[in-house]
Amino acid sequence: MKTRFDSSKNTLFQWGFVLFASLEALTAQNSEWPVYGGDLGARKYSPLKQINSTNVTKLTPAWIYRCDDMQERPASTIECNPLVVDGKMYLTTPGLKVVCLEGATGKEIWRHDPWNGERGRGVNRGLATWSDGKERRLFFVAGMFLEAIDAKRGKLISTFGHEGKVDLRDLLDRDVYYLTVTATSPGVVYKNLLIMGSVVGEGPNPAAPGHIRAFDVRTGKRKWIFHTIPHPGEFGYETWSSNSWKTVGGANSWGGLTLDVKRGMVFAGTGSASYDHFGGNRIGQNLFANCVLALKADTGERVWHFQTVHHDLWDYDLPCQPTLVRVDHEGRKIDAVAQSMKVGHLFVLDRETGKPLFPVEERPVPKSDIPGEESWPTQPFPTKPPAFARQRFTINEVTDLSPEARHYVLEKLKTMRTGDVFIPPGRIPSVALPQFNGGGEWGGVAFDPETRLAYVNASNEAEWISLVPSSPKEEMTKTELGGLIFGGICSSCHGFENPNNPAAPSFASLRTVKERLTREQVKELLKTGRNQMPSFATFSEMERSAVVAFLFEDKATEKIRPRDLQLSWAEEIPVVMTGHHDFRDPDGFPVNHRPWGTLNAIDLDKGEIRWQTPLGTYPALEKRGLPATGTFNIGGPLVTAGGLVFIGAAMDERFHAFDKATGKLLWEFQMEAGGYATPASYSIDGKQYIVIAAGGGGKPETKAGNAYYCFSLPERAF
Repeated sequence: MKTRFDSSKNTLFQWGFVLFASLEALTAQNSEWPVYGGDLGARKYSPLKQINSTNVTKLTPAWIYRCDDMQERPASTIECNPLVVDGKMYLTTPGLKVVCLEGATGKEIWRHDPWNGERGRGVNRGLATWSDGKERRLFFVAGMFLEAIDAKRGKLISTFGHEGKVDLRDLLDRDVYYLTVTATSPGVVYKNLLIMGSVVGEGPNPAAPGHIRAFDVRTGKRKWIFHTIPHPGEFGYETWSSNSWKTVGGANSWGGLTLDVKRGMVFAGTGSASYDHFGGNRIGQNLFANCVLALKADTGERVWHFQTVHHDLWDYDLPCQPTLVRVDHEGRKIDAVAQSMKVGHLFVLDRETGKPLFPVEERPVPKSDIPGEESWPTQPFPTKPPAFARQRFTINEVTDLSPEARHYVLEKLKTMRTGDVFIPPGRIPSVALPQFNGGGEWGGVAFDPETRLAYVNASNEAEWISLVPSSPKEEMTKTELGGLIFGGICSSCHGFENPNNPAAPSFASLRTVKERLTREQVKELLKTGRNQMPSFATFSEMERSAVVAFLFEDKATEKIRPRDLQLSWAEEIPVVMTGHHDFRDPDGFPVNHRPWGTLNAIDLDKGEIRWQTPLGTYPALEKRGLPATGTFNIGGPLVTAGGLVFIGAAMDERFHAFDKATGKLLWEFQMEAGGYATPASYSIDGKQYIVIAAGGGGKPETKAGNAYYCFSLPERAF
């Protein structure tokens, strides 16, 4: 929906000039965004420069497409980076439908609903596409199923898998039928292969392994698999406990993949092993969790790996695609891989070998005090570039926003552990900065091939975490047991409402569950799962009843002894987290120094930060006259040849354009909801467009949105 010098040499030179000019004109006339992240290297770069630093202030909406399946409570979101191919735009909605639009007008052509009229829940960040010149297919994950869709008609292709679908729980070389296997980021297409990562469980309950697989784009058959948790006899098997390959999950590439077609190599960044915060059942370094992986795209064979966190206890995933870059290093042009992290590191690795271009130091980190845990004694720190996110929180970093806020935080810190990054979670609450959501997040890096500057956004808002026994000896009510289960398992997705109360569910997602569902419906949902919510079929009847009692806020006083219940995960996982808790002052602002979010430009040739600037602001503080404070941010940047970096991401719900050379804010547009997605740029009939999803959601305090905003210049402005 639209709202809108001899003669022969001279002749060759002339022909070359004409050919170059023709190609340049053709590029300007129609430029596509055919891959998630813009190209197979995920550079998030546009060569278009019709919109530039001299005219960006004239940018206005060309059209706005409004989705009709937004949900206000719990707040839905849109994180999609849409594709633009042959003048058509392919995107996903808050309810996880696929829609095709006219790229120039925003007029809807077709929509595909995989939910048969119901509403899909969860997150989707984009689609993959394949064409042989005769037909075009789109690949989309709905719940547990990979779908192949005819790009012309929006219908499933019946010859793919079973009636157009492949169950992602199949062919993982382990029985995971009752576990979650889905995908939020699209795969990449190499020849006739669709290469996919996945999203799997992260809690203490059983989780599926995050193996990387390739599927035939025509038939859906699995062509190869790479075990990110190695099986016996495979490289890396000895870096785990002997039975980890049978029981441990995670080590999944959930942020997407990139592809070097010339070398026939696919690159992935992997996440932590499950359970995120205790590894006593996976003693060792844990390859290939938290690794940059280079695989042969034809076969899935490992070429090289580089591990960025050993034996992760923090959920410090590699949350995004590795970005393929070309740098000038010590006088040589080198094809490299740039990988940003939640922890705020940016590793630059030789693309052929995986060797770091700048020295990496293994530095001692604190030891875990949890019985049965064997934390790794060191962690890798790149000497260059320096960290682009804050990595320390002590009394010296406490907020100076007001004397009252500072006093409040200092009092809280008297019972908490503070210090540098990599404090292991324990029974005493500890402050994490970067928090478990970053630092850097799934938006990843944008790379300018002209200047060889990388752009990455960072959050600098602290959280706290603590661990409690998974099966405490003391008596408790059924409701209290439900709070324990919710904190250990459910809060990794649903969060917590009150950072001072581990027994309060996040009303961002479950505040109204007792108004929407009956007790029996919730218990059945725990058994079966739905859409992107996994099944918890391994729960006992008591565990399900306890979760329901907690969600329905029962006041029963009868005591039970958890140690007598044989909780489904407690044998291998003796401790669980109380949640990832936002750490705020009494007025709701972060407890550490500003800026709380930044956009960063990093010179990859020299390994130096060129500039940092606050990204976003809190309007309430803006009204007090404070300069931009930065905020927590979700989504990534787009860099263009027109001298600009475009990014939404911040909690101020604005779309921003920065000067890519200086970091100066040149333009911003107030949207109706947050743009927690990565923008795309394309041109049709000689006109450049910038599009971003403004789906809001993402945090308890942020409202939902339903729009894709597409911007362009008035005709007279270029």
